[in-house]
Amino acid sequence: MISLKGVTKTFKRTTVLNGINLEFAAGDRVALIGSNGAGKTTLIRCLLGEYQFEGSISLNGENPRENRKAVLERIGFVPQLPPPLKMPVQQLLNFSAGVCGCSTDEMKAVAAQLGLDLEPLYKRPFEKLSGGQKQKLLISIALGRPTSLLIMDEPAANLDPEARHTLFSLLEKKQEESAMLISSHRLDEVASLVNRVIELDRGQVVLDDRVDDSIDLSSLLNCNLTTTRIEPAFSKAIGSWGFSAGADETQWSGTIPGPDRLRFLGTLSRYAALLAAVEIKEAKQ
Repeated sequence: MISLKGVTKTFKRTTVLNGINLEFAAGDRVALIGSNGAGKTTLIRCLLGEYQFEGSISLNGENPRENRKAVLERIGFVPQLPPPLKMPVQQLLNFSAGVCGCSTDEMKAVAAQLGLDLEPLYKRPFEKLSGGQKQKLLISIALGRPTSLLIMDEPAANLDPEARHTLFSLLEKKQEESAMLISSHRLDEVASLVNRVIELDRGQVVLDDRVDDSIDLSSLLNCNLTTTRIEPAFSKAIGSWGFSAGADETQWSGTIPGPDRLRFLGTLSRYAALLAAVEIKEAKQ
């Protein structure tokens, strides 16, 4: 159980968090949304024990500021911007496993599922990896360890569709043992991943609502699209989803992860006048 009571954080004369009261439990998949400056990042840093604050935060009875080591052992964190770490990949894996007293085996297994071959990267500094490699490695470290709380800031931003599907399936397996806090400035990016939405505005909770929880995180959708003509911009956009074209590039087919359906429809909406037919069906697995 994670509990926040009266959490207030002020920088000089600016109050960034103002009396936050929240509770999360295992099984909660929470979208933390709000515009830039709403307080999302500050709230996350308080949960991680990085900031002093007024009020109280408890993670399974532990204060993240006073008992930071014990708390961090049970938190998996995927930041939006990868840290500029110079340590080699193997050293980073060993360090991360040492923090929570676990093996690196599960982290390596998650990386393999995400399509990241770690062996050629062991001696390479983390900061020299590509954006996608960094994201997959950080996800592997966060999900490849025992956690009570997963904090993810735009976790799928740099992932290809196949890796996104794998991430969603991994999150489904984690949900019984962990609470999940997924930060985003856009609800449509994470809506299908969560069962609760919390919106911050000027440091206060302005919305805390339960949402539909019927979507299978590991589901897949088969999609067939027909366009009225060939359009290079559409071809590029739909190709980034891994779709393949027919002989004349007006017929397209592909598969998308179920939780990505809203995001995918957002892509299609930009080309609504071009679309002649759209067919989306649940894939049999």
